[in-house]
Amino acid sequence: MIRPLIAATLACIMASPVAAQTNASTWPTRPVTMVVPFPAGGPVDLVARIFAQRLSEKLGQQIVPENIGGAGGMSGAARVAKATPDGSVFLFGNQGTHVFSQMLYKKPLYNAVTDFTPVSVAITNAKILVTRKDFPADTLSEFAAFAKSNEAKLHYGSAGSGSATQVTCILLNSALGINVTHVPYRGTGPAMQDLIGGRIDYVCDVISVTVPLVESKVIKAIALLSPQRSPAMPYLATAHEQGLKDFDTDGWNAFFFPKGVPESMVQRLARAVNEILEDPAMRERLEGLGLGVPAPDRRGPEVLDRLVRSDLVILAAPVKASGAVAE
Repeated sequence: MIRPLIAATLACIMASPVAAQTNASTWPTRPVTMVVPFPAGGPVDLVARIFAQRLSEKLGQQIVPENIGGAGGMSGAARVAKATPDGSVFLFGNQGTHVFSQMLYKKPLYNAVTDFTPVSVAITNAKILVTRKDFPADTLSEFAAFAKSNEAKLHYGSAGSGSATQVTCILLNSALGINVTHVPYRGTGPAMQDLIGGRIDYVCDVISVTVPLVESKVIKAIALLSPQRSPAMPYLATAHEQGLKDFDTDGWNAFFFPKGVPESMVQRLARAVNEILEDPAMRERLEGLGLGVPAPDRRGPEVLDRLVRSDLVILAAPVKASGAVAE
């Protein structure tokens, strides 16, 4: 009689929130999966793997990237949204997973605000308009003139329906007054391969992966879609400088846990990200890729929560005005 009672009491104690919080305070005690919601080889994957290596060193456990592409990043993000909140998995997300998916799909696979626990902003990124190498334009005005005369024949590629790369081109097309056919891919890697092969006409991609392709002359850079020129490509004029006033499609990447993860895990990961971003060598590496490193007061969980909510409001009007929907 006594032994079963003691066993039952111990089981209740072990299952209590206090015991769970104690376990959470030692997180991680085993390898952790970082879901990268795009295929290997693209800009998000590139940066995610840089962070995975450094996080493994900081946290003392291996951080294992898992690429789950599809639906502009929504498929991979849904895997995290529906995961058990035990710290075994987190997401390297972006505007595509947490903003544009909510606007372009009639039935998103999750609620970007209520189904995740925000952890930290990781980087900001600039987009660039690149074309096939033989596209008959070298400036934004020439691009716009040719596109208006040939829009029925042109195609632009993206990382998938609802992705940040698609929405960037949507906003650009709308600003230029053109209507061009969208070709969604499972990541920008395949889209870039078709751009190099001349099977599509242009892509609005993150600068980090386009610089070497532009410099090797397999694709052509037309305009930086950012308020200021990039140190990674200082010779390329912005869309603003080329007559598209105040055009800005800068984006971000960030870390998210599933909803309900213990606060100690959130803070541990946020501290690790912050320490990594304060490393001068890491900062130099990221900035060398054309990426921005947010200031310390623009990184943490509360900042990221406000950023997602703000973007959902600010970007809703231009996306809706474009008339775009996810295919």
